[in-house]
Amino acid sequence: MKKTLLAVCTLSLTLFLSACNDDNDWDDFFKPPSDIPENNIQNPVVRTDSYGLTDMSAIAGESLVMTYKMLGINNKEVQATALVFTPKGAAPVGGWPIVAWAHGTTGVADKCAPSRTAMNDYIKGMIAALLAKGYVVVAPDYEGLGEPSGQELHPFLNVKSEAFSITDAVVAARNYLGSKVNNKWATVGHSQGGQAALGAAQYASRAKLDYKGTVAVAPASNLDLILTLGEASVANQPVTTQIPVYASLDTFTALITAGLRNPNPDFKYTQVFKDPTAQIAQTYAETECSGDIGNAFAGSMGLYAQSTGSLNGYGRTQDNFLNIPVVKNFTSKDGQPLTVKVTSPITIYQGSNDTTVPRIATNTLVGSAQQKGTAIQYITDDGNAVKWDHGTAYVLNIPNIVQDVGTMLSK
Repeated sequence: MKKTLLAVCTLSLTLFLSACNDDNDWDDFFKPPSDIPENNIQNPVVRTDSYGLTDMSAIAGESLVMTYKMLGINNKEVQATALVFTPKGAAPVGGWPIVAWAHGTTGVADKCAPSRTAMNDYIKGMIAALLAKGYVVVAPDYEGLGEPSGQELHPFLNVKSEAFSITDAVVAARNYLGSKVNNKWATVGHSQGGQAALGAAQYASRAKLDYKGTVAVAPASNLDLILTLGEASVANQPVTTQIPVYASLDTFTALITAGLRNPNPDFKYTQVFKDPTAQIAQTYAETECSGDIGNAFAGSMGLYAQSTGSLNGYGRTQDNFLNIPVVKNFTSKDGQPLTVKVTSPITIYQGSNDTTVPRIATNTLVGSAQQKGTAIQYITDDGNAVKWDHGTAYVLNIPNIVQDVGTMLSK
């Protein structure tokens, strides 16, 4: 019975967590607003290395890990990494457009960076489709994730950090590829990457290029609402239902805490969590990837439930931790996308069966953005026989996403 409980919890958790040419004319035309610093980084490409963890040779001309310079969260120049894929064959007259791919949550440890791992078949398929359309794909790891020094924490879900990771990667890729690329670019992202893609839309002018639009799938937003709804959703459920949900929420919270420790190094896990969760978070959050962090939380809760029959009395988050000033500022400001009007095209996909980013969170995001004057094409599974969850909202719509990008870049 004990082994069955742990197996159910672990299985459920696994399912739950499932560059620039010196073209002064363009620089002048796409000058950023005064509150968005323009990218004037000199020699933005530090180095390029071949990428072979996923074999892209059949569909890509070049497959690279690019180390580049970006403006970091602490307003200092830092180094970051991004994957760069080019279409096969010679570039057309005028060059290829660029599509930035913003990935979902992997963790904050450097080993979790997409450039250090093989990509799944769905992402590979989408990138292949984009390459086949004649687009360069630039896929940043994000600030602090896989970065060369190994000293900087990834500012998890910080919108500006994610956005600058994208804009500055695109600028660096243009610098590397030269006349092979043109000034058009767009962004696609899922989950954390959906939030990052919306951030790229908000800060796109930093790149001083021709930004054509954003496709965001199940974008993270309204983080306090997601956490609160997640807790409430299983409050009176059996422990085997509670554990994977709580483990996912605690993973999410631990990664937020880790990210907040970049600009706030004295911020402690014990301010957010009670023991034993605080100790687990402190041990795993900055060294392991999200799946292993979640399994550590689930395993601890499973052992406790075996001996007590419930999770009553088990220490998880501190009471009212969402009201800690640094956390509250993050959930309401630094981690919230579309806080200002965006004029470039935006398409958002959202499923009604999504328990990771509940539809109400995205409904709230879209409604707030529309009130600010941002036009959004909001695509849901209403009327569909098959409802989308967090993963299938992306997987089932890859052909539509590629078509959306094509429409944006054609204008």
